[in-house]
Amino acid sequence: MMLENDTIKLRAVEPTDLETLYKWENDSSVWAAGCTVSPYSRYNLKEYIKKSSKNIIESGELRLMIDCKSNNQTIGMADLFDCDMFHRRAGTGIFVAPEYRNHGFATQSMALLCDYALKFLHLHQIYAYVPEDNKPSIRMLTKCGFQQRGLIPDWLYSANSYTNVLIMSLLYGRAFARFNSTCL
Repeated sequence: MMLENDTIKLRAVEPTDLETLYKWENDSSVWAAGCTVSPYSRYNLKEYIKKSSKNIIESGELRLMIDCKSNNQTIGMADLFDCDMFHRRAGTGIFVAPEYRNHGFATQSMALLCDYALKFLHLHQIYAYVPEDNKPSIRMLTKCGFQQRGLIPDWLYSANSYTNVLIMSLLYGRAFARFNSTCL
C-alpha cells in the first residue's frame, strides 16, 4: 500500500482524532513553526475534521495522521498544503509527538508522503520552509532528497528575536532517484 510501510501508516483524519489534534494544535511551544497565534477550540477542530473529507484538489491541502504499527498509537501528522495542481507543487510539514522523536518516524513519514505526492498526485515539486536552527528537520529533509534552494532572513519571530528560514525542495526527476534510494 502506498501510504504505509512495515513501521508506520499514514491515514486520513478521523473524528476519533479530535482530542489528539486538540492537544497537539494547542501546544504553544510549536506555534511559531506553524504560524499559529491562538488556541483552537474543539468546535473548530471538529469542523476542520468534517472539511478534511474534501480531496486535496478541492481543498488545496491534505493532512494525514501517522500511526505506529507496533503499538497502534497515533504519533504525529503529515501535511501537504498550498497544493497547486497547475504548477504541480505543494508545501509540506511534519509533526511527531515529542516522545516519538529521534526514532526515524519523521523520515519514514516524509518518504511515504513524498512518494504519494510525486507518484500518485503527479506533483513535480514538494517544498518546505524550515527554521535555520532546526537541525533535525534539515537532516531529515536532506536524507529524503530535499535540497536547500534559498534562505529568507528574519522570517520567523519568537522569543523577542527573528530566525532565518531555509527553503528546501524535492524536485521529481532531478532528486527523485536519490529520494527513492535513501528514504524508501
